[in-house]
Amino acid sequence: MHEGKTYIVTGIASGIGAETCRMLRSQGARVIGVDQNETDNADVFHRADLSEPASIDSLLSVLPDGAHGLANIAGVPPTMPAGTVLKVNLYGLQRLTLGLIPKLADGASIANLASLAGFGWPNALEQIRSALALTLESDVEAFCTKEDLVEAEGGRSYFLSKEALVVWTMQNRWTWRDRGITMNCISPGPVDTPILGDFLATLGERAAEDSNVMDRPGLPKDVAPVVAFALGSGAKWFRGANLTVDGGMSSHILSNIHQI
Repeated sequence: MHEGKTYIVTGIASGIGAETCRMLRSQGARVIGVDQNETDNADVFHRADLSEPASIDSLLSVLPDGAHGLANIAGVPPTMPAGTVLKVNLYGLQRLTLGLIPKLADGASIANLASLAGFGWPNALEQIRSALALTLESDVEAFCTKEDLVEAEGGRSYFLSKEALVVWTMQNRWTWRDRGITMNCISPGPVDTPILGDFLATLGERAAEDSNVMDRPGLPKDVAPVVAFALGSGAKWFRGANLTVDGGMSSHILSNIHQI
C-alpha cells in the first residue's frame, strides 16, 4: 500500500506516532520521524520542539524534498500550560505543515491528529476564529490570558486546540488541489497512550462518564491504520474530512443530542 513512499511523521517516540511509524514501515514506506525524545523507530530521526519557531525552521531546513505525506501526530496533553498546548497542538503544527508544502511531492497527503475533544467546534466558532488569527510567533500567552484559558478547568486549552485544528483542516480542503495535495484529520476518542492519565486527571467526571459508556479505551493499533489510510492513495477523495475513530463515542453524543 505504501511501498516506495516516504512519509514524515511527528510524535514517533510513543503512542499513536510510534505505531503509525511501525505500520508504515511494515507496508514498505520510508519514515522520517520527528520528536522531542530520541528514538530509533524511524528510518531517519530529527529532534524538534514544535513550540519553538526556530526549532521548526531548523527542521524544515533539513527535511528532504519529495515526501509523499505528512502525519502531524505530535501533541501535548491538557495538563501542560495553556500556551504550550496551543503552540504544540495547533500553531507549531501549522508552521511545520505550511513550511513543508513547497517541499512535498505533488499528490501528497497530510493527516492531522485531532481528537474527540474537537467535537464541539460548532459551538465555539468565535473563539476558534480568534485562535486561528494567531501564529506561533504571536503572543499566545496573552491570548490564553484574555480567553481565560490559563486557569480554566477541564482542559479548555486542549479542547480549543483540537477544535481549531478540525476547522483549519476543513478550511484547507481545496487549498492545494492544483498540486493534488489533500489534508484531512483523524479524531480518536480516549486512547491508552502514555498521556491517557493526564486526560483522566484533567477531565474528572467527564472522563468517568465516558469510561462507563465505552467498552474500552482505544489502542494505538486502532488509530494507526486510519492514519495510514489517510496518507494513502485510497483516501484521495477525502478532502477536509474528520475521520472519527472513537469506539462509537461521537455517535453516542450525537444520538443523545438529537434523541435518536
